Amino acid sequence: MRGFAGSCRFVFNRALALQKELFELSGAHASYADRCAVLVDWKQDKETDWLNEAPSQALQQSLKNLDAAWARRLDSLKKLKQGRIKRAQLMGEPVFKKKEKHASFRYPQGTCLEQNNNRIWLPKLGWVRYRNSREVLGAVKNVTVSLAGGRWLVSIQTEREVEAPVHRSATAVGIDMGVVRLATLSEGTIYGPRNSFRQHQAALRKAQQSMSRKKKFSQNWKRAKARLACLHIRVANARRDYLHKASTAISKNHASLTMSAGVKCFLSVLLLALRRARHFALVEDVWPIQPKARSQSV
Repeated sequence: MRGFAGSCRFVFNRALALQKELFELSGAHASYADRCAVLVDWKQDKETDWLNEAPSQALQQSLKNLDAAWARRLDSLKKLKQGRIKRAQLMGEPVFKKKEKHASFRYPQGTCLEQNNNRIWLPKLGWVRYRNSREVLGAVKNVTVSLAGGRWLVSIQTEREVEAPVHRSATAVGIDMGVVRLATLSEGTIYGPRNSFRQHQAALRKAQQSMSRKKKFSQNWKRAKARLACLHIRVANARRDYLHKASTAISKNHASLTMSAGVKCFLSVLLLALRRARHFALVEDVWPIQPKARSQSV
């Protein structure tokens, strides 16, 4: 699976390099069909014939991701010229993927799921056992396999028809985000900080010290780095789990939510509110003007 992820990363980076070179020479952008034609040539080349070992659909999906990234970039440039967005909202150009941060690949089709046996069929991998965290409902559309913290994760996207949800509550609540307190509701409920980093601070310090004593890029250094990365992922997972539980409780108990538009955190509240709450409003921050103190000479 590491080889498949590396092949997809190689195709993405090489196609991006060719696209940048083409844009500098002629100012044009290659289409997805042109990139697929080049991919066939790469597979037939002796230097890159190892791409045949990876699933073809996964390699093509990496080219689709590159095409979608360029489409978002060009669309934002068009909106900027029309004055619909500001320069700060401009989408950046696609960047090259790094080996340690982008270990994933996607199957758009050709998979088979057996939830009773907790296994899934992946092209060129066969049947793979997995731990079923939740029931998969609907028809499988695509499957994404990714590496995080030394563990391989599978994400299954499905499609199904659902009835229009009816919220069980009719109350409205306002949310105020803070620093000392994570969130304070207008009804008086207070959500304190998770402090997941502070709980793992001693283990992180010990892992960082162990890594600093190893020779850089040695096998022991790589193992120490992997242990440190697992701790950071554990901290992030604990924080994410707390945010999801808090946002779920808020959106399930209140039908209308109002929060400050200047808040850039607590995004899970926004996502779950759009899914469960009937109304969601963002209000601008209004700060009272404080009179300036006058200095008097004595």
